[in-house]
Amino acid sequence: MYYLDHRRDVVRVPPERLGPRLENVLTELAQQQFEGKLFDGQNLTVMIQGVRPIGEGHIIHGDGGVYQEVEYDSLVFRPEIQEVVEGSVVEIRKFGAFVRFGPLDGLLHVSQIMDDRVNIDEHNQRLVGVETKRDLKVGYKVRARVVSLSLSEISPRDSRIGLTMRQPGLGRLEWVVDAHKKADEKSGKRPAKKDGPKAVAPAAKPAAPAAKAAEGAKAA
Repeated sequence: MYYLDHRRDVVRVPPERLGPRLENVLTELAQQQFEGKLFDGQNLTVMIQGVRPIGEGHIIHGDGGVYQEVEYDSLVFRPEIQEVVEGSVVEIRKFGAFVRFGPLDGLLHVSQIMDDRVNIDEHNQRLVGVETKRDLKVGYKVRARVVSLSLSEISPRDSRIGLTMRQPGLGRLEWVVDAHKKADEKSGKRPAKKDGPKAVAPAAKPAAPAAKAAEGAKAA
């Protein structure tokens, strides 16, 4: 999902930005030019740092700017088909829920949320299973699998990413925890819940032996 990369590229420095603090200017311009952009069609640059110039810049005829080659360290985000991701529900629509994982959003179609028919309450931003009564709301944490992927170089936030939760180990995180508990109880790894201990009435004191009772009578 996240990777560290060392890259080289070219930054254009406009004439008004040329000066003694060139490295600071290069960092600012490189961040504006590369952060939030796709490269190689599948890697989204999240953050860059450590921008360093390489050699001298070049001037192109008719352009007052300087084209400076730089190197830098880049944090990139690369979603992959069949990858399991965790994120938060950010929007409920008539056709499903949008989940934000990392810097991107993926769509959970209503048919891929649970093994149940789903009622949609778009006004209250809520999805509810008809039989299970399991619900999904904005802000809930989920675990899903990427099943389709089409990234947009023009606007990465508008990329089309399809998700599913209809596989073992996936779903709202509370559902996943409950499923693990039930599986452990069934396999004997976790004892099943039992009723608490029942209250027991205190035992009656034993009667005095007959011999002692007789001695007591003689003394009287």
